[in-house]
Amino acid sequence: MNTVIENSFQRVSPDTLRIERLLDAPVDTVWRWLVDPTLRAQWFAGGTPADKEGDLDLVFNHDNLSADPVPYPEQYAKWKGDVSHERVLHVEAPRLLTYTWSGGKQGQVSFELFPSGPAGDKTRLVLTHSGITGPAPYANFSGGWLSHLAVLQTKLAGGVVRDFWALHLKSIAEVAAQQ
Repeated sequence: MNTVIENSFQRVSPDTLRIERLLDAPVDTVWRWLVDPTLRAQWFAGGTPADKEGDLDLVFNHDNLSADPVPYPEQYAKWKGDVSHERVLHVEAPRLLTYTWSGGKQGQVSFELFPSGPAGDKTRLVLTHSGITGPAPYANFSGGWLSHLAVLQTKLAGGVVRDFWALHLKSIAEVAAQQ
């Protein structure tokens, strides 16, 4: 019997985290939310398209992630509007997307998409971030990915995220409880 884990988070190795989410949309729709910067800005970061190998800019403005006006926490305010220059390493549309993180200094992140549900109307997304350089960055990336994927999951299900930063604090607490 195949059991799909709707939501899971695990430390695969000291430098690698893996998160799975069952998303309420078909693979082609989820793929668009990964590569289209306008859609990606609604759950993670805008910037340039990620649909082909090569340069990728990620523009972070988390004001776009909350339906209510909520202030940036002080410790994150300096990154508002930050542009991260990355490189798309591998694309197999609409199944696999891999790009660098922190210009490769913090490894790479891969998104794998698998059809799920009786009619393939859902997607199992597997995010793997490898090459993380230490415990503090690991905790930061884990909490960040958990919260951003929760926003994606909510939006694809037709929901609204009122306060991204409250969600982020909850994700950080989840990571701390596992360490």
